[in-house]
Amino acid sequence: MADFIYQEPFPIQQDKTEYRLLTKDYVKVVECDGRKILKVDPKGLELLAKEAYSDVSFYLRASHLQKLANILEDPEATDNDKFVAYTMLMNQCVAAEGELPTCQDTGTAICIGHKGEDVYTGTNDAECISRGVYETYKERNLRYSQVVPFTMTEEKNSATNLPAQIDIYAGHPGMEYDFLFITKGGGSANKTFLYQQTKALLNEESLTKFIKEHILDLGTSACPPYHLAICIGGTSAEMCLSTVKKASAGYLDELPTSGNEGGRCFRDLEWEAKVEKICQEIGLGA
Repeated sequence: MADFIYQEPFPIQQDKTEYRLLTKDYVKVVECDGRKILKVDPKGLELLAKEAYSDVSFYLRASHLQKLANILEDPEATDNDKFVAYTMLMNQCVAAEGELPTCQDTGTAICIGHKGEDVYTGTNDAECISRGVYETYKERNLRYSQVVPFTMTEEKNSATNLPAQIDIYAGHPGMEYDFLFITKGGGSANKTFLYQQTKALLNEESLTKFIKEHILDLGTSACPPYHLAICIGGTSAEMCLSTVKKASAGYLDELPTSGNEGGRCFRDLEWEAKVEKICQEIGLGA
């Protein structure tokens, strides 16, 4: 029997995110039984969620805008590609005024949190984050996209954009509380597919053929630049689908580029280039 190995499944090697300071309030370091603890006031979680979903709705990061600008400079881009990219940039100038959001589909509020074992809030974190979502959609000019069911066939708009999807994972050492905030609309969610195949697919010829055939299942794409994520393997179907969501948000960009005996997840840059070439040959995306 092999020796015991514990491997962090997603060993992100660095964080290139550009952050801005909201406030120095609501957090402090306290000592308990000789141990330093990060104490977070629940109001801080509300404020963070409120500001995050406002930013997501009205602003795009410079790195995202650069991808749109790259389409305008790409000699292989079609006139239609360039027109759409230009229109998206103009649309973002309007959204940046803070009145009309980037997209009319304001989406389901999704929050993925990783809570260090030395972080204390003393409250129901999901409820605080939900209140932040509520305040954002109440105060900003955002459409309520969420519906709630009453029977199998009857539903109505919640008029608050709640409930949100909030997944909080705990147990990592340290005093950090990391969040990924997403607003994911039904259009993008409907372009997620799970294919359960056998190991026989894992050779270059079969996998290339499979991708060429099934990438067309995505149909008409949404707003460029398109974020296409293909995830293979994992410990379960649920893990694979969760990884797709995180990868499409750029959350896993800094994974290592090779696997190991512990089973860590990794990016295969060679296959990424192949998939990009397949998309270009098919004419899928900008």
